[in-house]
Amino acid sequence: MSGIVPSTSVVNKSMQRVSPELISTQSGSTVTKDELRAELERQEQRYKEVYGGEVTTYAAQPEPERKPWRKRATVQDQAFSQELQKMEKELKAEEP
Repeated sequence: MSGIVPSTSVVNKSMQRVSPELISTQSGSTVTKDELRAELERQEQRYKEVYGGEVTTYAAQPEPERKPWRKRATVQDQAFSQELQKMEKELKAEEP
């Protein structure tokens, strides 16, 4: 893993997850998370020294919360509800 990686998206696209501790690269070699972190820190330092730039890291964005799906009542559902209400009123009216 040599060279400068300008963004983490390049690293993420070129690597596949094998297990929580091991990461497999496109070349087939396997590195641990600690080795990957060390390599990224070396690349960050080299970028700062060579280009004099600043490296900004971002936290992962949280997954958006899915709202529960709600079915909108159709005209038929509304008519059915109205009929049920009418029947309930009739039953109540018949009871003494």
